[in-house]
Amino acid sequence: MRRLLSFTAATAAMLVSTAAVSFADRYDTPTVTVVAASRASITLQITAGASGAPAGFYIDWMSKAAYDLEGWSADNGMYYCVFSGVPTYNVWPGAISYRLGPYETARIEVGDLFDETGVLTDYNVELIGGTDYVFRAYAEGDANGEDSYYSGTKLGSTLGGQNCTFTQGYWKTHPNDWPVNSLTLGTVVYTKAQLLLILNTPAAGNGLLMLAHQLIAAKLNIANGADPTLRARAPWLGADALIGNLVIPSVGSDSLSTSATSALVSSLDTFNNGLTPGGPPHCED
Repeated sequence: MRRLLSFTAATAAMLVSTAAVSFADRYDTPTVTVVAASRASITLQITAGASGAPAGFYIDWMSKAAYDLEGWSADNGMYYCVFSGVPTYNVWPGAISYRLGPYETARIEVGDLFDETGVLTDYNVELIGGTDYVFRAYAEGDANGEDSYYSGTKLGSTLGGQNCTFTQGYWKTHPNDWPVNSLTLGTVVYTKAQLLLILNTPAAGNGLLMLAHQLIAAKLNIANGADPTLRARAPWLGADALIGNLVIPSVGSDSLSTSATSALVSSLDTFNNGLTPGGPPHCED
């Protein structure tokens, strides 16, 4: 009888311990808002709940057409990204980390993750123009709380395009469409092979590479017939002046801080996406 009581007590203690782990508090569910779109990307704002998202957050997305067929299915074109580190490319006012305190927000740009830091994803190329997508998010769990429940499903759409700019992602994957076989960045001349090497090198927080990626795309757009307008010429000329005789990785090993390049990167990115006021719109692929 004593042996039975001992076994029962041990079993009860184990069950209590298991229950404590299984029923740990969940983090509050974040909210997802679609705040902007281009032909190649959709910008989302993630807002943490009352308990925050101290370990970061997780985003799923897929085309709405695929979602309408089977819902959220990993076997049906669903992609993900974990946001848990420090962003250096697509930043927002006051950006420090993707690890959010109560009711803090972060902005992410799905379709423009190739140069981003602090993320882990199975999809770092552009979204398809003129396409509807669905998104959902949850707060990542850690030692202090479990994963939150998923947010509601949000719909966002990339823009259709017309003549006449393309983004860096297009030029990187369509080398046969290049109108030139070399470009000067700063004061250094690069061959097409070197430019493709640069475009395929993740920035990893190097502002020089972020700037080079956008400048290459802008110069290819202009060589392809896009009118840069006065508003777009200023960042183009400013980027060349800032780069000077620096040699861009992976051709060279120079670098610039993101704080020194972020304004120029943003302006050139706006031009390449066809969003510069008075400038050329984006081309259809």
